[in-house]
Amino acid sequence: MPASLGTLGVVVAFIGAALGLVLQLVELRLRAIGRPVPPWLEGRRLVALVLFGVLLAVGAMEYALVTHDFSLAYVAENNATVTPLLYSITGLWSALAGSILLWALLLTVVTSVFVVVYRRRHDDPVVGWATVVLFATATFFLGLIAGPASPFATTGSVVPQQGAGPNVLLQDNPLVAIHPPLIYSGLVLFTVPFAIVIGTLAAGRLGDAWHADTRRWALTAWTFLTVGVLLGAWWSYQVLGWGGFWGWDPVENAALLPWLVGTAYVHSVVVEERRGLLRVWNLTLAISVFSLTILATYFTRSGVLQSVHAFSSSTLGGLLLGFLALVLATGLGLLAWRGDTLRSPIGIDAPLSREGAFVANNVLFVGFALVVLLGTVFPLGYQAIEHSTVTVGPPYYDSVAVPVGLCVLFLMAIAPALGWRQVERWVLWRRVRVGAWTGALLVVALVADGVRGVGTLVAFLLAVIAAWTAVRALAANVRAARTRGAPLWHGLLGRSSGGMVVHLGVVLATVAIVSSVSFSTHATVVLAPGQASAVGGHRVAYEAVRVVRSPVRTATEMVVQVDGGGLFYPAISRFAGGSVQTPAIDSSLLGDDVYLTFVPTGHGSSVALSVTVEPYVSWLWVGGLVAGLGGVLALARPPRRRRRLVNPVVAEPARELEPV
Repeated sequence: MPASLGTLGVVVAFIGAALGLVLQLVELRLRAIGRPVPPWLEGRRLVALVLFGVLLAVGAMEYALVTHDFSLAYVAENNATVTPLLYSITGLWSALAGSILLWALLLTVVTSVFVVVYRRRHDDPVVGWATVVLFATATFFLGLIAGPASPFATTGSVVPQQGAGPNVLLQDNPLVAIHPPLIYSGLVLFTVPFAIVIGTLAAGRLGDAWHADTRRWALTAWTFLTVGVLLGAWWSYQVLGWGGFWGWDPVENAALLPWLVGTAYVHSVVVEERRGLLRVWNLTLAISVFSLTILATYFTRSGVLQSVHAFSSSTLGGLLLGFLALVLATGLGLLAWRGDTLRSPIGIDAPLSREGAFVANNVLFVGFALVVLLGTVFPLGYQAIEHSTVTVGPPYYDSVAVPVGLCVLFLMAIAPALGWRQVERWVLWRRVRVGAWTGALLVVALVADGVRGVGTLVAFLLAVIAAWTAVRALAANVRAARTRGAPLWHGLLGRSSGGMVVHLGVVLATVAIVSSVSFSTHATVVLAPGQASAVGGHRVAYEAVRVVRSPVRTATEMVVQVDGGGLFYPAISRFAGGSVQTPAIDSSLLGDDVYLTFVPTGHGSSVALSVTVEPYVSWLWVGGLVAGLGGVLALARPPRRRRRLVNPVVAEPARELEPV
């Protein structure tokens, strides 16, 4: 039954998307020649049918996973009777075909929201062409599910009594329920800015204020992707047992690329809104971000990259590359077609201005994205030419990431203090001097405490200045709200304040990264029961080894006491599909993380304990969540307040005042 219902849902959704695409094109043609469009020819109405079909398919798959229906091959390969409910539900996105189904669900929901939001403007050619793009993208992904990536293939006449269970890394931490959907949501949401850009180019409506709409959609996508990437780093930190949070894995890079270019876009589109500059650049960025989401899909679902995050090899690689080529040809072709009408008649007045800082920001983010892209695809090209493998490791990325990060911090430190067009140097100094002197005092204190390393000290200095300028801008917005008579919290809403909260989140994350990388201590100690050792100023004592069994896993746990306090249990966990390290972490917001990993030695009762002490690394997760909150605040708008009308009998005739 789930197989039949799921297949029916996919077919209904695919037909609805394809028919909606055709009808939308017919509607655009009729409107172009001035012919009336009957309601039954409006393709946007079919989005409800597409949504119904996708929900039916997702519901059938989730029912099969929760009830352990092994007549579906996907369930038999990614589920077992002992799989807990949470990991049965998350099995939908634990493998290739199910992840494409989740992608189709999110894309259909986004398309439905788009149609509802712009329902009163459905006759606008920009909206019409954007809807075409959304239907075309949905048709492609639903076609993958209906064909080579079908999750509803059956196991045949012999139904297994037991499934293989999920990948061991996908049933060892509840973040699997949050991280992938957030990543997918961010990537899928970038489809809308691309669709609107294609709509403006196809319709020739280049002077309209559609950049504001694309910015809001892009900022929403960026917020989801930011939190998703951060939770992915946290998940990696908690599950993989290596003590790190970012290893420049190729699939990690695949999600980072759209984030880098998307960050550049949400900054530079502000310049277009405010000054009418960077129009061609912004259109190119919007096309590039969507193209990178398709490239990320190719990296993770084609099997060309070896990674703990990648899905197994599949036949989808050629189809995804073909779709990527179509996207690039369409976007860049339309840009070339409209090129003469896109040029701005004005330019940037001075480098020392806010728009100048945004341009520098774009150069850094896009340049670093190119470096990451080169490092990710180079092994593929080398293997194709030389027929041998080569890897690009963290030293390559770190050699560029460190100077780029410092330059970004510098821009964050001065950009909020800059004015549009230009600013006098003495005015800039007056606005940043409190942060500069505070940062300088911190650097002196760190040097006196024995801290060395130019990069580390400069990072702390710039982080303090960036935090000061962000707080200063937030305080100015709050004062402005009070001046208007609005509640103070209104000053925290909107693009300006939200952006400053994002800056504060980035500062917290930067301090955490610099502290954990610069001041971390690692050691592997061999201990017998009752013995203790000191690592990085912390005492770890080994007490015993115990075996813990449950229907899902068998864990060999090492009982460790940290600093004479609580007990922690680093373990080796064995699931049906294999074993995985399960680290234990004594985490503290105001101090160090003590990261413990159990390493069996096979020498009697002695065991090896890997201990990593990382100062203030917990602020990395806090900073990421603060940045996500900033994205939400940037999307929020202060409620409009309307003054009470004056009584016409007592005073002047009543008139409606402008909202404050």
